[in-house]
Amino acid sequence: MALMLVVADDSAVSARIATIVRRLGHEASLASSCGDALEQAAARSVSVVLLSVELPDGNGLELLPQLRRNYPCPEIIIMTRAVSGDEAEQAITSGAWDYIEHPSTKDTLTLTLTRALQYQEEKRNLGVPIALKRERIVGSSAAIRESLDLVAQAAGCQANVLISGETGTGKELYAAAIHENSTRAAGNFVVVDCSALPASIVESVLFGHEKGAYTGADRSHEGLAAQAHRGTLFLDEVGELPRNVQNSFLRVVQERRYRPVGASREVNSDFRLIAATNRDLDAMAERGEFRADLLYRLRTIILPLPPLRQHKEDIKALALHYVAKTCEQYGLEMKGFVPEFFNVLAAYDWPGNVRELSQALERSVASAGSRPLLFPKDLPTDIRARLARASADTLHPPQISDAESTEDPARELPPLDVARATAIAAAEQEYLRELLADTAGDMVRACAVSGLSRSRLYSLLKKHRIPRPGSPRR
Repeated sequence: MALMLVVADDSAVSARIATIVRRLGHEASLASSCGDALEQAAARSVSVVLLSVELPDGNGLELLPQLRRNYPCPEIIIMTRAVSGDEAEQAITSGAWDYIEHPSTKDTLTLTLTRALQYQEEKRNLGVPIALKRERIVGSSAAIRESLDLVAQAAGCQANVLISGETGTGKELYAAAIHENSTRAAGNFVVVDCSALPASIVESVLFGHEKGAYTGADRSHEGLAAQAHRGTLFLDEVGELPRNVQNSFLRVVQERRYRPVGASREVNSDFRLIAATNRDLDAMAERGEFRADLLYRLRTIILPLPPLRQHKEDIKALALHYVAKTCEQYGLEMKGFVPEFFNVLAAYDWPGNVRELSQALERSVASAGSRPLLFPKDLPTDIRARLARASADTLHPPQISDAESTEDPARELPPLDVARATAIAAAEQEYLRELLADTAGDMVRACAVSGLSRSRLYSLLKKHRIPRPGSPRR
């Protein structure tokens, strides 16, 4: 018997869905707000969440990523009274199982629930292999476990994999883990840093060349694709691959055949392809900077890596791992930590992710020298300075003038959650108007500047009733 969580502010809708769930032989739990849903999902193992978009204290689409951080991750079915293309796209790209209009028919809802549970059961039975090698991937948060599920899935097949994530999230570590857990582990793991390939000889580096193919080619050279035969070819920062090489590489991805520079015959290389990027390849494809057909072939399996700020519960384990590694390299005894050291690590947002954390810890060990304990003072000055500034701004916000602070005795303060939501909405609205003004309504540039996906940006514009550039005003 599975547990299904129904999240809706309409009691009649909740009761109807709960009845269908119970008739299927499963347990139904009801929540009427975002806060209630998060509490119940954290306290119990929920298989399926039926989540309404319209909630009294927030938006179900914004709640979806938070619910997916639970482990095991529930399947989430988004329900809405008013179907929207932008919302549907946002729901699916955020990991929803389905996006449906409610009230829906009993048969439609029953089939959707049955298929979601069937998928959950098969995924649970498959699971992550016990012997999965993950020595260099540290952490046990829901986000890390979900990533490891995808590593296991990718390792069990030969499909192309695209790993996406911010700089410093460990894309090469995950690519290596896929290789080490696959049937190709005995072969080479060949890393190609696409951002460092010399533009003039990039094809020669990748595919090799024959003697005399160009000035200075005094002997034949085997390319990286050949070195990856029966192993794995890892294209790091594939978004930096020159456009002319993308053209050549498309056929290589399809056929695993290529022609070395200056050669008269094609050669084969049986390699597994894994690519990684910190860029929005979809946006690049729209601008013509990256071949769309190559992108489609690269992302048979997509492995998105979470930024460190989204799984801070792993910071202590990461700190212990990297400090132990650094102490071993320096020939030092393992360092201890004062409790405040971890408090500072947890308070910082780590824009450079795990890479920035590991470098900060190495500098801390160097700063401590022979001292047995690490103190916050040992952390890099720039990190401590930014935290100090943020703390000071929080404790002592800008002063309000006497005229602004005149208190109306008839006015009552709203509840904190209402005040917070109002302030956030006002800030979002102002930011979006300035964003459209600064980018002259160019949505591609607006996405690049704001860091938002196109579907998320459209959703926010709709939420605040800001017309899209070129759309008719109402």
